[in-house]
Amino acid sequence: MTFELGIEGGRLVTASGSSRGNVYISGGSVAAVTQGVEPAHERFDASGLLVMPGMVDSHVHLMDPGDPTREDFPSGTAAAARAGVTTVIEHTHGRPVRTKGDLATKSAYLADRARVDFALAAHAWPGHVDEALGAWHAGAAFLKVFMCTTHGVPAHQPAQLRALFAAGAAAGAVFLVHCEDESGTAAAERVLRASGRDDGGIIPAWRNLDAELTAVEVVASIARETGARVVIAHASCAATVDTARREGYDGVSVETCPQYLTMLRREVEDLGPLRKFTPPARAEGDEDLERMWSLVRGRQVDIVSSDHAPSTRAQKLGASLWDAHFGLPGLDTTMGILLDAAAAGRITYERLVELYSEKPALLYGLAPRKGRLAPGADADVVVVDPRERWTVTDDGVLSLARWSPYTGRELTGRAVRTYVRGRIVMDRGVVVAEPGTGRLLLGAGTSGGTARAL
Repeated sequence: MTFELGIEGGRLVTASGSSRGNVYISGGSVAAVTQGVEPAHERFDASGLLVMPGMVDSHVHLMDPGDPTREDFPSGTAAAARAGVTTVIEHTHGRPVRTKGDLATKSAYLADRARVDFALAAHAWPGHVDEALGAWHAGAAFLKVFMCTTHGVPAHQPAQLRALFAAGAAAGAVFLVHCEDESGTAAAERVLRASGRDDGGIIPAWRNLDAELTAVEVVASIARETGARVVIAHASCAATVDTARREGYDGVSVETCPQYLTMLRREVEDLGPLRKFTPPARAEGDEDLERMWSLVRGRQVDIVSSDHAPSTRAQKLGASLWDAHFGLPGLDTTMGILLDAAAAGRITYERLVELYSEKPALLYGLAPRKGRLAPGADADVVVVDPRERWTVTDDGVLSLARWSPYTGRELTGRAVRTYVRGRIVMDRGVVVAEPGTGRLLLGAGTSGGTARAL
């Protein structure tokens, strides 16, 4: 047999180990992984490079449709492709998907807008269990739940959450839960607004740790009681991770994001809206950051995502701190932050693949097609130069945000070529895929546990 493409001579990195070898691709799938050289019509010499499964960023907001001045699918998925991300799971708050009809409408709108593969999540509205499960069965990758009113999405109270989780457990649904207790954030906001404060310190005081921990406790407890599968979104610090694990229920998984591994609480005091995200950074110094890295190494954290929630610099700075959008751009840099951490020995390259590819694909029903370098998987491959040193610049950001919180930071390790289903989408920093290259993936609720392409 002669394969269409061979990626040869690189160090193949999976969650379970790494070794020198070759990946052969035909018909958009991985056809063989070998030690020996096989016949191929086209070859790419990956000598001295790392060959990984394409990354799966499972928490992304592309604002499209909604407010595409902040981000859209063509630009956001270009940023993904250049970074080595071959699949995103997207859920915009600007126009939330609440029903199966909403999901169908959005899917049709996005049919020719993505450069990488994508799945869509839906938002669960308090008291509307049937609508949420309808979206799950129509193909949503997960159901997003808020424990405090944010981005105009209302909060779930514990009784509403219990009803949703019980029904979701019976349906096999997966929930991504934003954990900040409504009573805690609302009480803090009332006090802070009454005092007339608008300095950067209001963000960690408003979106305070007690509110996060209270919500995590409630969510983990109800998940255990109902048997629901839950991911705690964007865990901000070690206390959050420890609280999520306290129930000892393996149906609760934990996500964190680069900002909680790299940024300090005090940065918001100086940079204001440019560090406004929630939950906010809580680390007081390097010791707190290292504690988070140790939890990542020790598998107390299951996945890393970007939580890409961009606004332009003008949009961020054009409003009061109270009114500025939450969120940071992250698709351009999350892979780079993780590669830099691996180069520095904070994590292994194998752990990187587990955190940002294999485990999110497994949690959200995208495996075995995504997150693997194995025969039968989609030929989503990222080739990485682990020695390339580069500096983050605003000019280099492909997201419509056109800025990065990491601007000026030097990183080691960068994707040099990205394939989606065997097709080159990025080569040496240049995105060559057109919008429409990416396909919609329907979630596990439609197919008994495995996502499928539309």
